[in-house]
Amino acid sequence: MTQNHANFNEGLTIAPLTNVALCLGGMERALHRSEHLPGLVVLSGPSGYGKSTAAIYAANKYRAYRVEAKDSWNRKAFLENVLKEMGIPPASTIYAMLDQVCGQLDASGRPLIVDETDNIVARGYIETVRDIHDGCRTSILMIGEEKLPLKLKRWERVHGRILDFVLAQPADISDAQHLRKLYCTQVAIADDLLEHIQRASKGSARRICVNLERMQEEAVSRGMSEFTLPDARGLELFTGEPPKRRD
Repeated sequence: MTQNHANFNEGLTIAPLTNVALCLGGMERALHRSEHLPGLVVLSGPSGYGKSTAAIYAANKYRAYRVEAKDSWNRKAFLENVLKEMGIPPASTIYAMLDQVCGQLDASGRPLIVDETDNIVARGYIETVRDIHDGCRTSILMIGEEKLPLKLKRWERVHGRILDFVLAQPADISDAQHLRKLYCTQVAIADDLLEHIQRASKGSARRICVNLERMQEEAVSRGMSEFTLPDARGLELFTGEPPKRRD
């Protein structure tokens, strides 16, 4: 069974994706928590599950400040980049920058999203995130890989302020169907091929997108308006595994 994908992406967003909904749920619990409860939320899961995409959507929805912590950053660089996101010139000291960040979050009432939190833990300044939380009682979403919750257990004062752990889920067939609607605008990808792509992609939304694009490009190159599983016979899908040597 195939579908007509003409103008299929008009008015569509990533909102129905499973991990977007989970991310928004975690944010809602933090934003509407009781006064005495902590406001840290952790979203974790394997690479490719769409966590950063969910974070961008949440940032837009809640007008959150959002930063992606880089591997090379230290405490100073982190605070400088949070202030850059806020549009505030950084002060000359770390102490003063922390006060600036807390002051802006307190005044604006906006949450903070910290992506790639694993880098902050690895560099040893995760307590800075706790300082921000305690300095203004804002809601902070921390996003990282699947072992992030375990890593945070080392930092009791941070771990004790976590309101909720949200585990990203593998992309299921409904996620794959929605990604098809969003990105397959030139060719109708048949349900049998989509199911094959979803299984081969091993739960990674990113790989589903890569494989959908590969199939669409192949169909366009053949001058086809729809593409089925038999049409894709002999074509390799991207699974994350290294290519096999051909003798």
